[in-house]
Amino acid sequence: MPVGTAGTVKAVTQDVLEELGAEIILGNTYHLYLRPGHEAIRRMGGLHKFISWPRAMLTDSGGFQVFSLSALRKVTDEGVEFRSHLDGSSHFFTPEHSIDIQIALGADICMAFDECTEYPAERSRAEESLRLTMAWARRSLDHFRAHQHEVPWFNEFGGKSQSLFGIVQGGMYRDLRRESAERLVGMDFDGYAIGGLSVGEPPEMTQEIIAEVLPLLPADKPRYVMGVGYPDQIERYARMGVDMMDCVLPTRAARHGLLFTSEGRMNIKGARYAEDQNPPDTACNCPVCRRYSRAYLRHLMQAHEALSGTLNSIHNLAYYLGVMERVRKSLQPESGVSGVS
Repeated sequence: MPVGTAGTVKAVTQDVLEELGAEIILGNTYHLYLRPGHEAIRRMGGLHKFISWPRAMLTDSGGFQVFSLSALRKVTDEGVEFRSHLDGSSHFFTPEHSIDIQIALGADICMAFDECTEYPAERSRAEESLRLTMAWARRSLDHFRAHQHEVPWFNEFGGKSQSLFGIVQGGMYRDLRRESAERLVGMDFDGYAIGGLSVGEPPEMTQEIIAEVLPLLPADKPRYVMGVGYPDQIERYARMGVDMMDCVLPTRAARHGLLFTSEGRMNIKGARYAEDQNPPDTACNCPVCRRYSRAYLRHLMQAHEALSGTLNSIHNLAYYLGVMERVRKSLQPESGVSGVS
């Protein structure tokens, strides 16, 4: 799922995302709450209408962004007090408030408010984080069920109802992860996410945690790993049974000149590409590779042209979406390959 933090997948227009085949994008609760504000978006008909995106959308809970503001936040049982990174103003997020914001935004999939555990973390810290996340999951779910039908315009965009996913936490402690998964399944969410990964742990540890948790989550509901990863990783996780993933890498790397190709990662800023007339990826049929050369993309980077981030992002998103399309096709019943429900 391409990440559209502030109502935009950075540097890429919505019509291009549709052309590339993106079926669902992400919106960020924390950033949209601060600017332009969820009530303003509600008054304008919800996030789908506001950004002109007719397909599915998922909003995160804001928990990870609050987690990343460690120097600007205070966590209590009730919720999290934090200061805006924009102007220093004080705000308070509770599970109920996070759900209210996501309902107002009109996301197809909302996420329970959670407390993300950093890496490395002492066991006592992971236990406390798990305690909060489980309590907040219950409060998120109760509030969501009581208020989820408060967006009368939601069906204009093809959705039958909003859904809520619970988030498995527990740091890198397998028993805590198991406890978290089992308790969330007992609450009967619409889907389940594995959070608190890609926070600095080694890749092999990420995979171990996913392998530990996945069998505990219902195979007939979506299973979502948050914030991963490189193309080879997302392909591996999909074959393990993960249904959904998101990552900022395609667009973030693009803005720094890193392209993902069938031949590996390419730093388009390299001098070797100064007069290279080949497309970025000779095996790619995306709009960028059909039209532009490596030499031109390098020139745009060197000249600090805004178009550079756009073209690089379009290619990287096409590559990621292509990887997932290939995996989906290989896992169809007629292919004889199994592993994903």
